[in-house]
Amino acid sequence: MTVNFAGAALRLGDVDISRIGSEIGVGEDELHAFMDVEAAGSGFDHVGRPKMLFEPHVFYGMLGKGAKRDAAVAQGLAYPKWGEKPYPSDSYPRLIKAMAIDETAALKSASWGLTQILGRYHADIGYATPQQMVEEFANHEAEHLEATVKLLKAWKVDDDLRAHRWAVVAQTWNGPGYRKNRYDTKLEAAFAKWQKIKDTPWSPTSAAPPQPAPPVIDQNPGTPAAPEPIPAPPVITPAPPAKGSGIVASLIAALALAAMAVAGWWHHVTDLFRSIF
Repeated sequence: MTVNFAGAALRLGDVDISRIGSEIGVGEDELHAFMDVEAAGSGFDHVGRPKMLFEPHVFYGMLGKGAKRDAAVAQGLAYPKWGEKPYPSDSYPRLIKAMAIDETAALKSASWGLTQILGRYHADIGYATPQQMVEEFANHEAEHLEATVKLLKAWKVDDDLRAHRWAVVAQTWNGPGYRKNRYDTKLEAAFAKWQKIKDTPWSPTSAAPPQPAPPVIDQNPGTPAAPEPIPAPPVITPAPPAKGSGIVASLIAALALAAMAVAGWWHHVTDLFRSIF
């Protein structure tokens, strides 16, 4: 990945919070509270990198005993307990130094994005590696929020968020030290603030456009379809003659022959008279 963590850095769309919150049955206000407390409402810093806090005590545990941990401790990048030293205003310089010691352990030891998810939880939200998680977070704040609801479900506290059990949510999300920073009361206060602000209209039925009907797929694409059979021409059967029609036909034929005979006789009579006179 790039050392400056550059990505598209796209902000949330108008309905992203409502849409993503609906996946766990919460509205905008609960997720807004999370974002306000964890990352001051923004997922990127002033230069477009994902907001990030490098955690030296997590890095210490990730490295385990050995030369890497010794090197990290010597550079002030790792120590055993949270809160031993103040955090700098920009964690990226420390992260980059830590990555030179162990890239994967360093990325796992940083909290990322809108709700400050530790990289070590990448698998809980569906990423194969912390590198993949950070690369996706660099592109869109919606990725941060999708990861948030996935983690809430994975840790089985989505129901606590729906019930506004802020202490349970804060302890699960931030660990046992949440009381020192009053995360639970901050979440509750942020939620109360957003309750007074009208939500963005959104409904699941209007989110997805109607889809065209799928094409019919030939189950045997290698076999040409047999042509439609050509229907045989209809066989016309003549109607049987009506009763008595044979006698009538015979009479007509006899009369015709008689007429021909008379015509021939009259012709001879005419010739005879011409010869006499």
